[in-house]
Amino acid sequence: MDELVREWTAQLLDSGNVAALIAGLISLVLVVNRATWLPLRNVVTIAHEGGHAVIALLSGRKLNGIRLHSDTSGLTVSTGKATGPGMVFTLFAGYPAVSLLGLGGAWLVTADLAHVMLWGCLVLLAAMLLAIRNAYGVLSILLTGCAVFAVVWFATPAWQALCSALLSWFLLIGGLRPIGELSRKRSRGRAANSDADQLARLTRTPPGLWLTTWYLLGLVALVLGGTWLLLMPQV
Repeated sequence: MDELVREWTAQLLDSGNVAALIAGLISLVLVVNRATWLPLRNVVTIAHEGGHAVIALLSGRKLNGIRLHSDTSGLTVSTGKATGPGMVFTLFAGYPAVSLLGLGGAWLVTADLAHVMLWGCLVLLAAMLLAIRNAYGVLSILLTGCAVFAVVWFATPAWQALCSALLSWFLLIGGLRPIGELSRKRSRGRAANSDADQLARLTRTPPGLWLTTWYLLGLVALVLGGTWLLLMPQV
C-alpha cells in the first residue's frame, strides 16, 4: 500500500500537475465564494439547460426554446407526451449534464486534447444560441462564447490546457452546489415545481431519491474527473 501511495505521489509530481491542483483549488474558491459564484453560476445554468434540451431532442420531443434569467435560473420548454420515459429522461438530465460535461472535459484534457474540448464548447454554445428565446440568454451565451473563443484564438497550447482544466474543475465542483441549493429551497417550500418534484409526481417516488441520485452521480464524476485532471500531461 505504501508503495502504491509513493508511486501515485511521484506520478502526480512528475506530471507537472501542481498547476492542475491549483486550478482545482481556484475552481473550489470560485464555487464556494458567493461573490464569484453568482455571476459564474450562469455557466452551470447553460450546461444544465443544454442537458435538458439535448435529451428532449434525443427522446423525440420538440424543443420550443430555452430561456436564461438574470437570477441564474433557466427554463427549457419542449412539447411531446406529458408522461413516459421521454419526459422523465428530459427532466432528469439537467443536473447530471453539468457534471458529465466536466467529466468529458477532464478526459479530453488528460488525453492532451484541450483544443478539442474548447472547440466543442463553441459548437455547443452556437447550437444552443439558436434555441435561446430571451435577450439575457443571448447575452449569457455570447459572453461565454467570447471567453472560450479568446482562449482558443489567443492562448498558447499550455494555457489552453490550463484553462480547459479550470473549466472542467469548475463544472465538476459547481455541478454539486445547485443540488444542495435545491434541497434547501425545498425544505423551505420554495421549489414545488423543481425538476425533482416534477419527477416525483411523474414516477410516484420521493423527490429526495432524485436529489440523492444526482448528488451521487456528481460525486462520482468529481472523483473520477479530478483524478484524471491531476494526472494530465505536463504543461
